[in-house]
Amino acid sequence: MFTLDTLPKKKETDHVTRMSHVILIPDSFKGTFSSEEICRMMAETIERHAPHALISKIPVADGGEGSVDAFLTAVGGEKIEQVVQGPFGRDIDSFFGILPDQTGVVEMAAAAGLPLVGDRRDVANTTTYGVGQLMKAALDKGVKRLIVGLGGSSTNDGGCGAAAAMGVVFKDKDGKSFVPVGGTLKDIVSIDISGLDPRIKDIDVVTMCDIDNPLTGEIGAAAVFGPQKGADPALVKSLDAGLVHMAEMVRKDLDIDMETMPGAGAAGGMGGGMVAFFGSKLQMGIDVVLDTVDFDTLVQTADFVFTGEGKIDTQSLRGKVVIGVARRAKPHQVPVFAIVGDIGDGIEPAYDEGVSGIFSINRVAVPFAEAKKRADIDLPLTVDNLVRLLVRLGHL
Repeated sequence: MFTLDTLPKKKETDHVTRMSHVILIPDSFKGTFSSEEICRMMAETIERHAPHALISKIPVADGGEGSVDAFLTAVGGEKIEQVVQGPFGRDIDSFFGILPDQTGVVEMAAAAGLPLVGDRRDVANTTTYGVGQLMKAALDKGVKRLIVGLGGSSTNDGGCGAAAAMGVVFKDKDGKSFVPVGGTLKDIVSIDISGLDPRIKDIDVVTMCDIDNPLTGEIGAAAVFGPQKGADPALVKSLDAGLVHMAEMVRKDLDIDMETMPGAGAAGGMGGGMVAFFGSKLQMGIDVVLDTVDFDTLVQTADFVFTGEGKIDTQSLRGKVVIGVARRAKPHQVPVFAIVGDIGDGIEPAYDEGVSGIFSINRVAVPFAEAKKRADIDLPLTVDNLVRLLVRLGHL
C-alpha cells in the first residue's frame, strides 16, 4: 500500500544531496491543452518551488496530428518538408520526422487527415497515397526504423493508397492497375506485392494504434468512423462491403487474414493495411513513445513521474497514457501522479497498476464547459498544491 512514508527521500551520495529528478509525461487534454503545453505548465510550477530539480519533459504523441512535433520535442531530430498527394490526390505540403537514432516518424494526418478535406467530407474518394509517399521519402533518408501514427484520417481505403505508393499493384477485372479508394475497393481482383519497395522489409515498422476495432462489421472501420467522415447509412454499408471484399483479396493473394484482427479497423482500415502490406506491428501509442524515449532507462534515476490525461475512467485501464506510464514505473518503485481533467467511476484498479495518486484540476467542481475556461489557471494550481506537499515533506 502506498503511503507518504514510502515516498523517496532525496538520495544522498557521499553526504551530498543530489538534485531531484522529475519526469513529465502527460497526454494532451483534447480540445484544451496539448501535451507540450501541459509539460510547460507543470515544469514552471515545479521550478518555482524546486528550482534545482532536474526535469525531463516528454510530450506524448498518440499517432494523430502533432505526433511528429511531439517526438521531436521529446528526443530531438529533424522535421523534413515533403510534397505529397493529399486526400483527393492533389499535391500538398507535408512533412515527416527523423529522430537522432535514425527512426522515421510519419503521422497519417499530415497527408490524409480529416482537417485537410475541410468541408468536403467525401470518404468514398479519399486516399492514403500520400502516407505511402511519406514512408518512401523516409526510406530515402536511410531510416533504420519507421513509426507510423494513425489517427484523424479522412479515408476508408484500407491503406491501399499507401501500399500503391510503395509499389503494390492492384488490378481490376480488365487487368488494369489502379489505386483503390473506399468506393472502389470492391473492384480489386488481384494484389501483387512483388514490386513493394524492398527497403521496407529490412527495417522495423511500428504502427501507433490505440483502438482495437476490427476491419469490418458493426464495430468496424466504416460503421464506427465512416459517419464522422461524411458517410450516410447507405454509404457506410457500401464502404463496409468494400472492406470485406478487400480482405478477401488479401486472404487470396497474400495469405493474411486481416478482417477480424484487433486494430485493423483503425483509420479507415489503415491498421489492417499496415500489417498486411508492410508487415508492421500494431502497438499502443504510449508504448511506442516509452520505447522511443528509452523510458525504462530514464525512470531508473527518477524520483517522481507526473502524467495525466483529459479524463481517467475504466477505458483508461486498457493501457492508455496514465496506465501505460504507471506500468513501466512500477518495477522501479517510482511514484506516479496523474493530473487529470476529470475522474470517472471504477478507476481503483489504476492504483494496482502503479499509480500513486490521481488529482483532478476541476477545483471548483463545475461542468466541463465552465471548467475548460478555467483550466489554464486550475491545472498549474493543482500541480502547485501537490508540489508544495512534496517540498514540505522533504521529498522534492
